[in-house]
Amino acid sequence: MAGGAFVSEGGSGGRDYEGGVTVFVVITCMVGAMGGLLFGYDLGISGGVTSMDEFLSKFFPQLERQQKEKATHDTAYCKFDDQKLQLFTSSLYLAALVASFVASVVTRKYGRKVSMFTGGLAFLTGALINAFAINVTMLIIGRLLLGVGVGFANQSTPVYLSEMAPAKIRGALNICFQVAITSGILVANLINYGTSKMAQNGWRVSLGLAAVPALLMVIGSFFLPDTPNSMLERGKYEEAKQMLKKVRGTDNVDHEFQDIREACEAAKKVEHPWKNIMQSKYRPALVFCSAIPFFQQITGINVIMFYAPVLFKTLGFGDDASLMSAVITGVVNVLATFVSLYSADRFGRRFLFLEGGIQMFICQILVGSFIGLKFGTTGTGTLTPATADWILVFICVYVAGFAWSWGPLGWLVPSEICPLEIRPAGQAINVSVNMFFTFLIGQFFLTMLCHMKFGLFYFFGGMVAIMTIFIYFLFPETRGVPIEEMGRVWKQHWFWKNYIPDDAVIGAHDEN
Repeated sequence: MAGGAFVSEGGSGGRDYEGGVTVFVVITCMVGAMGGLLFGYDLGISGGVTSMDEFLSKFFPQLERQQKEKATHDTAYCKFDDQKLQLFTSSLYLAALVASFVASVVTRKYGRKVSMFTGGLAFLTGALINAFAINVTMLIIGRLLLGVGVGFANQSTPVYLSEMAPAKIRGALNICFQVAITSGILVANLINYGTSKMAQNGWRVSLGLAAVPALLMVIGSFFLPDTPNSMLERGKYEEAKQMLKKVRGTDNVDHEFQDIREACEAAKKVEHPWKNIMQSKYRPALVFCSAIPFFQQITGINVIMFYAPVLFKTLGFGDDASLMSAVITGVVNVLATFVSLYSADRFGRRFLFLEGGIQMFICQILVGSFIGLKFGTTGTGTLTPATADWILVFICVYVAGFAWSWGPLGWLVPSEICPLEIRPAGQAINVSVNMFFTFLIGQFFLTMLCHMKFGLFYFFGGMVAIMTIFIYFLFPETRGVPIEEMGRVWKQHWFWKNYIPDDAVIGAHDEN
């Protein structure tokens, strides 16, 4: 798409800026989205590794004995109920939670690309430690370093993409982050399927190959330019304007540059962004940066992403069938995410949130019902091939609903609704809430499955219903609105207008 066209905001209340989509900005955003590849690979790799017999016998022999002897539980729901095994998966996200707060300071003071580079380096180190691990301690240390990498990458990458992208296609380019996540998950599932056939050390290959996207992230972020917004934050006005001209493909960027500069000047007057994000005028941003990542995790999606092979194996799928089923859900995840690339800036964020929520609710209830009918509350029973196929179908439809709605929008929306002066703080809240509840799901899902049985899927379905109602009443459409003009959207909303003073709407004086 050639540069130089006027960007139409589709009547959403945003200002038109000159400039189009340039090859430069697309390539830049593709490299920036490597942070999502890091996250996705780890989401997909851990579940497959923890279902490998060689890995279990080396690091968790008590669990392997428990499965073979059925000494503790003679129930399908409790086959993998082990806190240490769950800690292997969840420890990464606890480290990511802490790292996201450090990353917010680095992102603000030194720029988005420095934060992305740091994340890639930490991830590279953690992947290598995991690949050569000889005991559980090394595994956990490696996972903690991976968590630092995820915290830095997830803090900086969505912000980087939102600031580089023109408002009209900001959603599509930002969703490249989610495409990278789903691609990483699919690649991890395929690698797990392949390494499971190895006679020895297949798990080492799976964990060690995480170094590949990490290395791409390190190299790519080293050559990335910083965003105009970040340059302005650090007083580099001329460089920022030149960069804005380059990414927009036009010399006529005065209006957009002035809006960004006004926002930057306001940000410099804010001495305590963490204190000020609690102010009334930032209430919508605070609420959605907290609620959206909470709801994103409580959909139960990471039950599938973390433990797909374990879950399918629990339900009676064979070793190969469980890994192949995870590959199938991974393919659906990637394809559905591409749907969001098309639809986020055409149908809007609100429509996708609502449609995806309804689709996920129906599927969670159906999956829970199928499992309940076959295993009941005792956890004894077997799946017929037909029932297994139907469960896989509904899980795939559920994954598709998430992948074109709450998956990409869970990262896009928080990154595009925060004013510049609170954006690092808002993104840190988004990432930390996401990581905290990701940690809880990773640490306790197998235990919850053991105790709640098929009712766990009803629990997740109920939470999906609540979050869909929340979006229906409280979330306005943000499609096509420049980041610095989000105050206009809140001011027009029936509920949030009570919190937004007139002087908080940047550029309002231009209309007088």
